[in-house]
Amino acid sequence: MSAQLISTRPFPDQTKLAVSFRLLLSLYSIIPICLILQWLDTGFWQGYLKENLPSSPTHFLLFQILFGTPHIIASAIVLTSNKDYVRFYKRRLLWMSAAIVVFFGLGSLFIPYRVLYVLVACWTVFHVLKQQHGVARGACRLPSWAFHLLLWLSIAAGILIYLGIFLKNGLDAHQAVEIQQMAAILSGTLVLATGLTQRHVTTRNGKWFLWSNTLLVLSSFYLYVQQYYFFAILVPRLVHDATAYIFYITHDYNKHRQQPQNWIYRLARRYRIHYFIVLPLISFSLAFILQGYGDAVVNWTAQHLFGMAIPKAVTLGLLGYLGLMHYYTESLTWKGDSPYRKFISFTR
Repeated sequence: MSAQLISTRPFPDQTKLAVSFRLLLSLYSIIPICLILQWLDTGFWQGYLKENLPSSPTHFLLFQILFGTPHIIASAIVLTSNKDYVRFYKRRLLWMSAAIVVFFGLGSLFIPYRVLYVLVACWTVFHVLKQQHGVARGACRLPSWAFHLLLWLSIAAGILIYLGIFLKNGLDAHQAVEIQQMAAILSGTLVLATGLTQRHVTTRNGKWFLWSNTLLVLSSFYLYVQQYYFFAILVPRLVHDATAYIFYITHDYNKHRQQPQNWIYRLARRYRIHYFIVLPLISFSLAFILQGYGDAVVNWTAQHLFGMAIPKAVTLGLLGYLGLMHYYTESLTWKGDSPYRKFISFTR
């Protein structure tokens, strides 16, 4: 989501639901939960979790079905199921789709895999942290210089943590130590910068958001150093995905509740399905089908029709494309001139 997401304009008459700052802040409770689990594992469980959990929660199909994939699908549904949004962003969507196909499709034949991986990793961290800082910006009311200082310190530290985790098997001991040291310096600088800039924040919610985003990075760094990689990735991913989902559901409910604007909500109205559950129902169902069975179906079909195997056409191809498009469109769809914005308001 855009850093310009938050607005303080009056609550629109047609909007019934509002995004609660307290609800958004409650998502950060995953930080102490993961820290407590890590301390219990270290002190009482003899490192059982550390030895048995994978390096990323995305290795669990259930996690992808519950968190990773649904919010990406939901984002695509919100955008493509409304004709007014498609018309508004049509040219940009076509250009970005072509760029993804050329760079990540054809480019993968010439560009080393590690280079592509690092680029996607940097884009992922940028997307995740920019959303969280963007959501907090309205509550914090920081000057532009302070906002960008905290944002880029967070992103720089986050990229190093991400690369330190996912490239750990390809790094020698010296490289691993260097990445960890640079991440430590940036994390420490982030704490100092947060303390320096908090005097500009005048509300309690603002201070909570300010420090919660800093703790998001610090907790990931600490868990990374302790080699609890699963928790280090889980913390920002869960906060990010759940935050995005809250906005999508609120947007769709407010846009369609009085008069359905697309075929999805006209069907929902006909069959008396509550608008609040329409987007979750579709996106979670599609996530389950695509993640659980998509590759197998496409691969079986390709082998029987064309005599060739396409092992990850859905999880790597389709969902990879949707993920990259999600990173791009989220940088547009919540900006000040976006038609999305008139369906979102905020409350404490």
